[in-house]
Amino acid sequence: MSAAMNARLDLILTELRLPSIKRLALDLCEQSDREGWPGSRLLEALFEHEMNEREVRRIERRRAESALIPDKHLSNFDFAAVPSVSKAQVMALAAGHEWLDRGASVLLFGPPGVGKSHLISGLGHALIDAGRRVLFMRCSELVQRLQTARRDLRLASELAKLDRFDLLVLDDLSYVRRDQAETSVLFELIAERYERRIDLLVTDVVMPNMDGHELYTAVRTRYPALPVLMMTAFHYDRDHVIKRSRMEGLEGVIFKKPVDPARLRETLIETIEKRRARQR
Repeated sequence: MSAAMNARLDLILTELRLPSIKRLALDLCEQSDREGWPGSRLLEALFEHEMNEREVRRIERRRAESALIPDKHLSNFDFAAVPSVSKAQVMALAAGHEWLDRGASVLLFGPPGVGKSHLISGLGHALIDAGRRVLFMRCSELVQRLQTARRDLRLASELAKLDRFDLLVLDDLSYVRRDQAETSVLFELIAERYERRIDLLVTDVVMPNMDGHELYTAVRTRYPALPVLMMTAFHYDRDHVIKRSRMEGLEGVIFKKPVDPARLRETLIETIEKRRARQR
């Protein structure tokens, strides 16, 4: 290929934004001439390299925007150190994305230092490798971001930006003060992302600046068909929150914490199935 032709090709490929083909075109064209490739094989080789490298760059961009912990992957998580975590279940979540498509959530509970952030970062990295968009944020940072957006009258656009991500990872949810303003913006986020996909709401009987009955009433007003469960320790029911809510149709109560995970799962599934049966 002459120098003039090479310069012209570089210009064309730059204009078309095909950096991989631009970088490889000369070498592959020379190989094609030497080995007598048909034109279709040369084109296939060039565009295959472009597609593959474009996908690599896309994943790199999504990994950078995710803010996930860079070195925390499922491959280096010590499942043996946390026997209560099912490796098979975690790997199934990483490999199958049906739960994402139907708007399901993954909740990680445990004391500090057991690897919750590592585990959820690893799951996030696996989903990015599979082509999904993920965003990792401390819940306190998210609340500040949403409150600022509300103050500046751009909450709707901020929620729309967050909705572009297939998975939002909220770290340290328990550290949010959850006053009325914080509860409000978090509720707006949940409503925006899950309005047509949420299956069940589980709430505490007593929360800062709001009790379970107040939240139950707000949910019932906006989502009449959404089942709600309340959780309380040892039948504790200050201000008759459970009694008042049950009189208005509360689906059930989970007593005693910490809750047995197997029993909790059965209760959640049972409640959701009852709701679906009523809708048939």
